[in-house]
Amino acid sequence: MIEHSYIIALLPLVSYVLIVFFFSKRDKVASGIAITAVLISFVLSVFALFETLADKGPHIIRFEWIVIPGFSLPLSIYFDPLTSVMLLVVTIVSSCVHIYSLGYMHGDPRFPRFFSFLSLFTFSMLGLVLSGSFVGTYIFWELVGLTSYLLIGFWFEKSSASNAGKKAFITTKTGDLGFLLGLLVMYFFAHTLDYQTFYSLVENNQISAGVLTAIGILLFMGAVGKSAQFPLHVWLPDAMEGPTPVSALIHAATMVAAGVYLTARIMSIIVVSHTAAMTIAYIGAFTAFMAASIALVQNDIKRVLAYSTISQLGYMMLALGVGGYVSGTFHLMTHAFFKALLFLGAGSVIHAVHTNDINEMGGLQKKMPITAITFYIASLSISGIFPLSGFWSKDEIFGAVMREGHYFLLIVAVLVAGMTSFYMFRLCFLTFTGKPRDQHKYDHSHESPKNMTYPLMVLAFLSIFAGWVGIPWLHKGYSSFVFFEHPHHESPVIWLMIISTIVALSGIYLAYLMYYKRSIDPVKVGERFKPIYTFLLNKWYFDELYMGTVIKFVYWFMEVLYRFDVGIIDWFVNFVGRFGLFNSRLWQTFDVYIIDGAVNGAGYLTRWISGGLRKIQTGQVQNYAFVIFLGVVLLILFRVM
Repeated sequence: MIEHSYIIALLPLVSYVLIVFFFSKRDKVASGIAITAVLISFVLSVFALFETLADKGPHIIRFEWIVIPGFSLPLSIYFDPLTSVMLLVVTIVSSCVHIYSLGYMHGDPRFPRFFSFLSLFTFSMLGLVLSGSFVGTYIFWELVGLTSYLLIGFWFEKSSASNAGKKAFITTKTGDLGFLLGLLVMYFFAHTLDYQTFYSLVENNQISAGVLTAIGILLFMGAVGKSAQFPLHVWLPDAMEGPTPVSALIHAATMVAAGVYLTARIMSIIVVSHTAAMTIAYIGAFTAFMAASIALVQNDIKRVLAYSTISQLGYMMLALGVGGYVSGTFHLMTHAFFKALLFLGAGSVIHAVHTNDINEMGGLQKKMPITAITFYIASLSISGIFPLSGFWSKDEIFGAVMREGHYFLLIVAVLVAGMTSFYMFRLCFLTFTGKPRDQHKYDHSHESPKNMTYPLMVLAFLSIFAGWVGIPWLHKGYSSFVFFEHPHHESPVIWLMIISTIVALSGIYLAYLMYYKRSIDPVKVGERFKPIYTFLLNKWYFDELYMGTVIKFVYWFMEVLYRFDVGIIDWFVNFVGRFGLFNSRLWQTFDVYIIDGAVNGAGYLTRWISGGLRKIQTGQVQNYAFVIFLGVVLLILFRVM
């Protein structure tokens, strides 16, 4: 299966093509094709996993892409344990999201289009995971960005959704610029963009430490954009304007996971460059703390989960920055399951009560028992409560940070764990317990249909048991995520596990006192610490900061250019008038033939060029095949000559 693993990615692409060209108006057929394709990809990923367990590789499958004299650019598949794990995670979460969308998107006028976008999104992420070169990674990286833009702004008739899509696209492109510069620097000094070749050069010390630091930081800029790390995190909360299944897919296993995946792929650089490693670790730690603090006071159920995602991604970056390859990727896997469950659970609630505001909910566990139970399970898992999945992966991160002696970062990580458990159970208690705060919404609420609750049950099972593959006592050492080889064989740090559990339980207990028992009045607490509360409620004023600096500067600069342009024209008119050169007929001639002529000439030139190109784009496959054949013949003749 590893040799033919490209089929795993191609199946969702085939689904996209079939829906767009043949079944764009057939709801049931379109959804059936999309779900079938991703389920087959999941089955094939399981087969590939068993092959990986038998032989961890890596396996490299190369394809010739661009070959000309003096230059070649192959594409390849790089299949190792990380690839296997990510394929499994993406296909599982994507399958659940596809099935869940049957109920959530039922009745939407663009139902087939939604499933075609889901298929294209899944293909993009699977292609990124399978890519064996930085060129292939960059191609699928940009395709992930495009499809996320299409899905976030899917309900484009809402200005908030279309603006959120544009904000996500522009913000992530800022990080992508760093990614592209990193690839250019890499090719200039290493003369390769292939994973294996580049890693060999690094291992043999054939690239200087300074160059590696520059490459590592530039590539990490791309990860900062995609994985919503400080300071490019502002797009992710607004991405909640898309349909909830999109939120689950983006936040759990695809787009935001791409940045962490890329950072894990450049681990060879991180372990060599201390500067790059500490940059990643401290940005991750700050992001984790900052996002968790904002989530403490948000009232939109999806925004709480959005900032939770940013915080958890910060955890992963922190782990990778200190050299915790196993712990970072392990938490990436477990987080995908419980975060997908949280978002789909939130979608189930929104589907029932038609509001995102948790202050308008309450008492819903009586009306929605399956949603409530599965949501509690995911909340316990993300809080790191024994023995759920999140406990084992978070403990790996704490152990990796402590083992490297970064005690300040360890304190931050443990503090964030307490904040996580508090805001998650604040969310649970306000949503599912107590008396209904909006009786009308409560009376009309009901449990979601089976095609929405069954995926919740599957993800709840994984939120409990998926992390058990990393139980240290089942293997040789502390860092013993079974899909990876790891050199450390240390005993688990029992006292650290106990401390992290106590901190998590303390956060839950504080949320219980404030939002269930009401023995502590949250309103009075907010009034007592009003400056801090307002600061957090306004999300550290990052949006206002960008609006007042970057965006305001762009507006100012464009205004200056406009005024400069108008000023030049006014000066020219005054100049010719002062010397008696201004004549109405002369000026009219100049305006018509020079000014208008230049503008109209540019338009005519564009129409002439596009008219010629239009003849090339016939839409007939046989014409395209002939052109490709002719190009191959010309290349052969060129090489022979």
